[in-house]
Amino acid sequence: MAQTNKIALVTGGSRGLGKDMALNIAKKGLDVLLTYHSKKEEAQAVVSEIQKLGRKAAALQLNTSDLKAFDGFFKEVRSTLNTVFGAEKIDFLVNNAGTGVHASFAETTEEQFDEMLNIHFKGVFFLTQKALPLIPDGGGIINISTGLARFSTPGYAVYASMKGAMETLTKYQAKELGSRGIRVNIVAPGAIETDFGGAVVRDNAQVNAALASNTALKRVGRPDDIGGVVAFLCTEDAKWITAQRIEASGGMFL
Repeated sequence: MAQTNKIALVTGGSRGLGKDMALNIAKKGLDVLLTYHSKKEEAQAVVSEIQKLGRKAAALQLNTSDLKAFDGFFKEVRSTLNTVFGAEKIDFLVNNAGTGVHASFAETTEEQFDEMLNIHFKGVFFLTQKALPLIPDGGGIINISTGLARFSTPGYAVYASMKGAMETLTKYQAKELGSRGIRVNIVAPGAIETDFGGAVVRDNAQVNAALASNTALKRVGRPDDIGGVVAFLCTEDAKWITAQRIEASGGMFL
C-alpha cells in the first residue's frame, strides 16, 4: 500500500510537553499516533484537536516501563496504522513519555531507581529497538533528555542519570542507524511549567522565580517552548541534523 503522508509516533502524547509536541507535529503536516498511560479521555481530546487541524490521529495505551507489553503494543500499532492511517510504517518516533522522582542521592530507594531506569532508559532502549522494523530508511528518532543532565540541581540524581544515559545512547543510535539514513537527536528541556514532578515549577512561586532568575531569558519554560523544536526535527528542514543534543532551556545556568 502506498503511504501518502508521514506519521509520527509520540509516546506520552496526551498531556504536558507530549501534547504540545503532537499538536506541533500535526501543524507541520504529519499524521500522529500518540500513546497515553492511563488518561484515555485526555488522549482522545488531543486526537480530536489533531483531526481539527486536518490530520489523521489515533491514541493507544502504553506503559513504557512494562517491557513485556511491547510486542502486543506493536501489534496494535500495525493494526492502527492499517485501519486509521492506511499505512504500514511510522516515519518518526518521539520518546517523550516519562515521570519524575524528586529525592536526594542519599535517600533514593532501589524502587525509585528501578522505576526511573525502566521508564527513562531501559524501556526507551527496547521500545525503540522493537520500533526499528516500522521506521523506514530516512526516518528519524527524537529522544527527550533534560537540562539537569548538564547542570545539577539537588534532588534529581537518579532521574538526570537516566537522561544522561539517553544522551550517550542517542549518539550510538545515530552512528549505528545512520547507514539507513535514520537521524537520531535528543532534546533537553529546562524547567517547564507543567504538572511534571508534582508541578513544583508551575505552582511554587518561589521555585519559579528562582529558576527564572537563573535563566538568560528571565522566565521558566512553557510547554509550547518545546513542541516546536521536536516538530522541526520531524521535517526535511532538519535532514542534516543527527547525533545532536539540543537544549531548549532559555539559557539556564549559563
